[in-house]
Amino acid sequence: MADELAERVAKGIKTATCCSLSSFKHEDESSTIGGYSIVLNSQGEPVCVIRVISMRIIRYCDVDQDLARKEGEGDLSLRYWKQGHKGFFQREGAFDEAMELVAEEFELVEVLCPTKRLANCL
Repeated sequence: MADELAERVAKGIKTATCCSLSSFKHEDESSTIGGYSIVLNSQGEPVCVIRVISMRIIRYCDVDQDLARKEGEGDLSLRYWKQGHKGFFQREGAFDEAMELVAEEFELVEVLCPTKRLANCL
């Protein structure tokens, strides 16, 4: 899954991500607007650099088609997003329709692996 998501980021398909507010508080508070991150593949190799352009708190039940599309997963539909993320948050032990999420939007700054060779990096 990490390779597929990294490739979608490098191709500009995935421009957003989200996590539960509770996991953000415990694991990922370093993310800030304007901050840079390196996206890694499953081997821990750098694929691309992104910069966070917005962050907001949103309830799971309020996620809309626009955010689902920007997450860049599956068929880009809200239905696909809800099914996949509900399962993820249930495994995390924190699912509730009204749970708060931290939604981050980002822009691609640089692909560290040439696009034509992207499959070799992933």
